[in-house]
Amino acid sequence: MHPAKSVILFTTASGAGYGLMALAILFALLGNLPAEPVLGLAIFITGFGLVTGGLLSSTFHLGHPERAWRAMSQWRTSWLSREGVISLVSYLPAGLFALAWVFLGDVSNPLVQALGWAGIACCVLTIFTTSMIYASLKTIHAWCNFYVPLGYLALGGATGAALLSAIAHFYELGDASIDAVALLFLIVGLGLKLIYWRHIDTTKSKSSAESATGLGSMGKVRLLEAPHSQANYLMQEMGFRIARKHADKLRQIALLIGFVLPALAFVLGVIFPGGFFLIWLAPLAAILALVGAMVERWLFFAEAKHTVMLYYGATAA
Repeated sequence: MHPAKSVILFTTASGAGYGLMALAILFALLGNLPAEPVLGLAIFITGFGLVTGGLLSSTFHLGHPERAWRAMSQWRTSWLSREGVISLVSYLPAGLFALAWVFLGDVSNPLVQALGWAGIACCVLTIFTTSMIYASLKTIHAWCNFYVPLGYLALGGATGAALLSAIAHFYELGDASIDAVALLFLIVGLGLKLIYWRHIDTTKSKSSAESATGLGSMGKVRLLEAPHSQANYLMQEMGFRIARKHADKLRQIALLIGFVLPALAFVLGVIFPGGFFLIWLAPLAAILALVGAMVERWLFFAEAKHTVMLYYGATAA
């Protein structure tokens, strides 16, 4: 699949933003983060900024971005529509909780706490529905599996927790539990990516040129001549190819930058607590996690093969 920059930015930024807000609300409700107005303002400006920017960038991939709102009417059957609806709904509970945090400096009110739990649920559900846009596509073997939703949730949690840690430590309000959760998400995310890549490397789609054309009973099917002389839209969007050696190198980069180095930063922060972690390691871990997530997301699209390419000479999907 063609790795469009707008979709890569959308899935990375919105996942990090929702992960940041969900974890910030959770730690505030559990008492691990104080309801300091300045801290809350920094968290929710960053969170809503990432979410809004990501959602807006996703419309750039559409032929008519001005019609994007119409997609929400298909929520009964479309995961894309459900994602759009839930992403907008999430602004209400998360936004009201943010107002209570910033202007009241108190989140102990039962109504505010109920809004907080609703905000967490909406944030997590939005990340899940985003992942299901891809996991529901049976025509793309690399996406149609349960590793995709798990990976999206883990990556959103990892980047969100890394951002939360950086912001909290900047205001000298960091908590060891936040760093521990960030480290946990990074480890889980690393494991899931390795399992996911093994899955797409060792399994194939049930579709083949024989099943696609219905000529399997006659023997092996191969393309005799291309249906047209120039590449069309399907070949450009669905037929993107990446060399195996380049994919392997990018996988190593994604693992190192997105998971290993941020995890090492949090480990060093635990061993050597104090100003050094506050000034350097927490922000560095957040930046590395976001850059690594974008490399991983580029690979997520680039390595996917659509079954339509079986009609253009591909031997497998």
